[in-house]
Amino acid sequence: MRHRIAAVSAAALLTLAGATGVAEAQPAGLYAPSAVVLTIAQGEDAATVVRASALSCAPTAQGTHPDPQAACAALAATAGTLDTLLAAPDSNRACTMQYAPVTVTADGVWRGSRISWKHTFSNACTMSATFNGNAVFAF
Repeated sequence: MRHRIAAVSAAALLTLAGATGVAEAQPAGLYAPSAVVLTIAQGEDAATVVRASALSCAPTAQGTHPDPQAACAALAATAGTLDTLLAAPDSNRACTMQYAPVTVTADGVWRGSRISWKHTFSNACTMSATFNGNAVFAF
């Protein structure tokens, strides 16, 4: 008797699903989502955020970032590997050896994949020298 009830229940559910239709996942647009929140914080733990910027890159570059087009282009050049943003520091810029850590983060979605990236610099000068000419954290 239990098997018969289970079979009837399963058949009823299948009939109900067929009658109501099954929702299919459809992309919202032609572009994979790319929206990232960028922060600059004092300290190693990134708890004291000094500045933050929102950046959306698809289908158009926009957000609170002062130069979203350049920042989106720089992120696109990383091919999703944000460690490539860490170029050799500008050798023409001298920074002190003072230890006052600054941590940068990037959290969100890049081309449909979740990203969460963090890097700590020994001080703000070293951070600026490293990102020299790169628009991502220039806010």
